[in-house]
Amino acid sequence: MSKTLALVGNPNSGKTTLFNNLTGSKQYVGNWPGVTVERKGGKLKKHDGFEVMDLPGIYSLSPYSPEEVITRNYLLEENPDVIVNIVDGSNLERNLYLTMQLLEMGCKVVVALNMMDLVRANGDVLDTELLSKELGCPVVPITATSGEGVEQLVARAVQIAQTQCDRKDPNSFSEEVERVLQEIGEMVAPMPHIERRWQLVKVLERDGQLLEKLKLSQGVFDKLEVLITRFEQQADDDAASIIASGRYQKIDSMLRSCYKSANVDYANTVSEKIDRIVTNRVLGLPIFLGIMWAVYYICIQTLGDETIGWMEELFEGISEYAGALLEAAGASEVMSGLVLDGIIGGVGAVLGFVPQICLLFLFLSFLEDCGYMARVAFIMDRIFRQFGLSGKSFIPMLIGTGCSVPGIMAARTIENERDRKLTIMLTPFIPCNAKLPVFALFAAAFFPEQSWVGPSMYLWGIVMVVVSGILLKKTKAFAGEPANFVMELPAYHWPRAKDILIHTWERARGFIVKAGTIIFLASGLVWLLQSFDFSFEMVDAQDSMMAVIGHYLAPVFAPLGFDSWQTAFAAITGFLAKEVVVSTFGILAGVAEATEEDPTLITTIQSMFTPASAYAFMIFTLLASPCFAAIGAIRREMGSWHWTFFALLYQTGLAKRRLLPAFLFFILFTNMADVLAMACLLNFL
Repeated sequence: MSKTLALVGNPNSGKTTLFNNLTGSKQYVGNWPGVTVERKGGKLKKHDGFEVMDLPGIYSLSPYSPEEVITRNYLLEENPDVIVNIVDGSNLERNLYLTMQLLEMGCKVVVALNMMDLVRANGDVLDTELLSKELGCPVVPITATSGEGVEQLVARAVQIAQTQCDRKDPNSFSEEVERVLQEIGEMVAPMPHIERRWQLVKVLERDGQLLEKLKLSQGVFDKLEVLITRFEQQADDDAASIIASGRYQKIDSMLRSCYKSANVDYANTVSEKIDRIVTNRVLGLPIFLGIMWAVYYICIQTLGDETIGWMEELFEGISEYAGALLEAAGASEVMSGLVLDGIIGGVGAVLGFVPQICLLFLFLSFLEDCGYMARVAFIMDRIFRQFGLSGKSFIPMLIGTGCSVPGIMAARTIENERDRKLTIMLTPFIPCNAKLPVFALFAAAFFPEQSWVGPSMYLWGIVMVVVSGILLKKTKAFAGEPANFVMELPAYHWPRAKDILIHTWERARGFIVKAGTIIFLASGLVWLLQSFDFSFEMVDAQDSMMAVIGHYLAPVFAPLGFDSWQTAFAAITGFLAKEVVVSTFGILAGVAEATEEDPTLITTIQSMFTPASAYAFMIFTLLASPCFAAIGAIRREMGSWHWTFFALLYQTGLAKRRLLPAFLFFILFTNMADVLAMACLLNFL
């Protein structure tokens, strides 16, 4: 029978990094709570019969947040063979609070004292043997990012999991608390498979979930309430605070004997000096927008632009080789057109952006791993809160910059149901990797000298989130105060190159796999619709099924400036996957090796749009209903089709209404300086 090793720890303690080391997995690692929104499992390397379970990061076992509920229920119901409690060695007081709760539960615990490299760098001294003696459980110092001490940790955890050991309950409370716990024990019967002491502490804390499971009679419940209320009156504090204070007093006592701090003044640390600038109330948002502009400029218009020639040569070679094979096989005109113009042309138009997308992911992974993106969440909380939103809503949006689906799923961490639904609706407004090829293509075709156009999509997304928050928070369905947002800001550090490359590859792989599956099929379908009429006879594009469908759709988009049947049909294909928009234009252009600088593709798109309508099309792609995969995620997280359809109608309706100001803006101000243009754009909102 396999044994289970459960990883439990605070957010930002290095839990998921350790999980990847132990299992060889490549789970996403982030510097904010909510990255792990459900438990993940993997096999322990070099130890057959052991499974590692990565549980959501939590600060305590009080069931207030979804992460705390998931973790506590797993520990109570699944009873893992050993718990590896990951503790941030540079922030012991807060991290050991969870350790004390785990020990109260009677669990077999091994403390993984992580980030010891930072402890040594700060000049602090920690006696791990004495700390182990004080806690009554093994303590193993490690540095998860480098792998230091991980083998020793695994050996100790495996040993503990395979042995039976009795552990004394930690006496961390005052005599008054212990007396009340004893009186509660006389009233409440023991529960099977639950540590008695932990049960009594939870009753004293008035833990709703545990009290419900106890199924106490009304008489016993009333006696307990009288006892606890009298105790609180005597102590002049509520029971939960008294218990928390007792734990912290025990932690403080332990640390005084085994921990010697170098007393580094945080105000003079490098992280604090940087934060004074990047989280400044006035400068914080402009710095963020400036960084995003620089990243986009490097990835799309300078360094990334140098890769275009390579992709052109690659797909030109693929097209020629495939054409030669088809000709040698005597393939029909239909088959040759489907393969060369449909599949290779459509998929190639999307894959041509892979080098630029990889560069973008590389920079974003660096910003996330070094700790900067956690500051962005802090900055946005100050802005969002003024409009009825919480910084908790921005965490899913940050995750959604890679893909909207995990971003939508990350909204589970928001306790307030109204805020959670609002976040799910608004997360797709933030540009994901699927929308970037559309932005890059149109920026290259219409705005090659205006480097702010591409990054402005991020600004549009943030502005629309704020506008939507103002509008929707005034309705009964979403009214109410935003949830409080508490998040640890990790110290700035240089990420490991290996971690950045892994994150970049995982995101890029998803982009490539999507091109080889959904976009592959969609490109073939688009080519068939463009090449055949409803009698399934091969015709010119003007007489095709696509043209007929596009002519019916064109009036819907006419007020927005893109009223041709080609542009209307391309806009609709984005509901399959946003990348299909690019492949549709590649097929319409009839080029099998299309990239953003292909002259035929550029000329084709320029014949369909003006600069104003092109910018409007970019915003429509940004704000309109997301792809089918994201719609499925919205349905799962909303829990009903009613809310799902409301979200889709709101997104698409807002997209259509918000394009007209942008369209007018470009007509009036196309020749003005970029800075003035950005100011005017904001004013039109």
